[in-house]
Amino acid sequence: MSAFIVKRLVGDLLAPLPLAFLAALAGLALVRLGRAKALGRALLGLGLLLLLALSYGLGTDRALRSLEYRYPPLPDASGHRGVRWVVVLGGGLVSDPRLPLTGQLSEGSQIRVIEGIRVYRQLKGAKLLLSGGPVFNTVPEARAMAGLAESLGVPSQDIALDTVSMDTEAQARFAKAALHGDSLVLVTSAYHMPRSMALFAGAGLACIPAPTNYLDKRHQGFDPDRLFPNSGGIRRAEAVVHEYLGLAWSRLRKRT
Repeated sequence: MSAFIVKRLVGDLLAPLPLAFLAALAGLALVRLGRAKALGRALLGLGLLLLLALSYGLGTDRALRSLEYRYPPLPDASGHRGVRWVVVLGGGLVSDPRLPLTGQLSEGSQIRVIEGIRVYRQLKGAKLLLSGGPVFNTVPEARAMAGLAESLGVPSQDIALDTVSMDTEAQARFAKAALHGDSLVLVTSAYHMPRSMALFAGAGLACIPAPTNYLDKRHQGFDPDRLFPNSGGIRRAEAVVHEYLGLAWSRLRKRT
């Protein structure tokens, strides 16, 4: 089993939802087996309380804001003259041939590509580098991203592909080798931007951040949905845990 698969499995196991489920399952098993019933009830209650807290974003939304708003958005890139590249990091793909590209690319990937195109059109003479290898797919994510970009009017000669990188660290190394030190705008999800900027800086690249796909966003008026537990809170918690685990792993390996 490759190191990449092991890393993904460990990261998925430490995600909030599996941890809550495992705690509740272990507690239920102890109660049903009649062994350490007090511990079993405590674990079962802990799992259910953790699930409820995550559904409301308790304890994780503040951490998410610290990630997403560390770098401001880039509403107008036209002032960054001389920037030659807009690098867009992939955010997920399921290469199901029954579906259109917008159905295969994750919501995060679609938003990143659209933001990359918006920035690219503000920078005269710039090109797109779309980055994403075949993670659990037969098709590299970068090719699907390119198909979406071309369908939205980007000429193929303005698109370069990184079809081999499987994670952000590899994407940074590829960009370093491919761009030969040229300046770049880096586009990825806002929660992923701090780790991406650190890894690209570690590879010797100076980037202008263009975060997008924000998860922490709220209506200006009253939102009744926030009165109830919802899957959005769990999604935000998963993003927070994934990023902090990634940052810890990078620092442990001295990549950031």
